[in-house]
Amino acid sequence: MSKEKRKAIGQNGEPSLREQRSMLCENLSFISAEAYKQMRANLLFALPDQEGECRAVGVTSSIRGEGKSTTAINLAYTLAETGKMVLLIDADMRVPTVAKKLAITGKPGLSNVLAGLCTPDKVVQTSYNMSNWHIMPAGDIPPNPSELLGSEQMGKLLKDLAATYEFIVVDLPPANIVSDALAVSPWVNGLLVVVRAGYTEKQALTECMRNLQVLGNKLLGFVLTDTEQMPKRYGKYGRYGRYSKYGKYGKYGRYSKYQKYSSYGYYYGKKSTAKPVSKTVETVRQTVEQAVQENAEERK
Repeated sequence: MSKEKRKAIGQNGEPSLREQRSMLCENLSFISAEAYKQMRANLLFALPDQEGECRAVGVTSSIRGEGKSTTAINLAYTLAETGKMVLLIDADMRVPTVAKKLAITGKPGLSNVLAGLCTPDKVVQTSYNMSNWHIMPAGDIPPNPSELLGSEQMGKLLKDLAATYEFIVVDLPPANIVSDALAVSPWVNGLLVVVRAGYTEKQALTECMRNLQVLGNKLLGFVLTDTEQMPKRYGKYGRYGRYSKYGKYGKYGRYSKYQKYSSYGYYYGKKSTAKPVSKTVETVRQTVEQAVQENAEERK
């Protein structure tokens, strides 16, 4: 197989870097771009502007491969399109991907700032020639990411950054694997949970809800990716079909390269036989509601 062909296909059946970048920002299809704009509108309603205060949003998922990093990047980009000052932070310090997807330098970054090795202005970068959209990569992989994210330094960092930015989007690790999403929750206004139709297992989604139930009203909602059932027509714009290039997530396989991270938790190294969530919007909605109800009953 030629080098060019291997580059296009990627490794372990995953999307190649070229394919991943085709799902981002200005490369989005009309349909995907409109979906992110709708999510932006919903987020602005959920977190209304209060006297110019900065709003910080975390993005997580139950397991790996649901598209949370892609969602975080595109959400930050879409917010920046409105002219707001936006910062995207890669807080998945175990296996960071934002820098690679955006073709920027991955270190130094967040871990170096929290460790006191450098200041934020030394690690913040720009992408897509947007002066109002900044990115803070994860930096060097630390031995204690959960402790760093839950530290007072993290709270102080976000408070200091809030003086510059109107929106901060934080890409977090999967909630079922490590406690990082919970560790950073005190410092954000709310969390979005990414659910990939036909991939996320009901057991995993239920466990995610159980892990995040301590957040109370900080759970803003769910983002459904890779779904098939959409309205057949959207006015003059024709058929929706699939969520365009999100369909390429099908090449991820099952947890793929994360097999080597089995020490992080169950979903990194073992495959579950639980039935995945069906690829219809209504079924996924029902699964989420069922998970919420089960957790509510457990708390009684």
